Amino acid sequence: MYIAILLIISYLLGAVPNSLIIGKLFYKKDLRNYGSGNIGTTNTFRVLGKKPGVIVLLLDMLKGFIPVLFPLIFNIELSGLIFGIVAAIGHVYPIYLKFKGGKAVATSAGAILAFHPAIFIGLALFFLFTLKISKYVSLSSILSAIVLFICSIFTQDLIFITLSFIIMVIIIFRHRSNIKRLINGTESKAKI
Repeated sequence: MYIAILLIISYLLGAVPNSLIIGKLFYKKDLRNYGSGNIGTTNTFRVLGKKPGVIVLLLDMLKGFIPVLFPLIFNIELSGLIFGIVAAIGHVYPIYLKFKGGKAVATSAGAILAFHPAIFIGLALFFLFTLKISKYVSLSSILSAIVLFICSIFTQDLIFITLSFIIMVIIIFRHRSNIKRLINGTESKAKI
């Protein structure tokens, strides 16, 4: 029962639409009506600018970071990454927005940061490197998710491998339209 409550809290925390709140509160803009229409970090950067983009990135990462610490805080013998993944699912399918959310990249990144900081640092560097070369945030996100899964295999931690696979599948699935645009050559490039 205790674990179930924490899983629900993880989901509800992950479902908080930070970009939508900041956009409406400070910029009088509903991100769903601008840019890609997505409530994720990338569209926040594109529509609202660098400062709100960074704030949303950090807040969305925090949504994944905090739940991973639940087992430590509440003395539970369960992988913290499970709570982080539930938060990421909340971000993708938020109950507050009729289950239409973001793509779980930042929230998943926050979960990985809390669970395995060394792998997070490697992934962050890989993400920035591929972004610098390709100029596509979507491609960098997809490739980073794949690399995460590959890295998890080397840890020989079955739970980590399984959850990394789930993260990879979620991120690739949520980037379906981006993949089509990448293939067609119509995907928007980041201004970096």
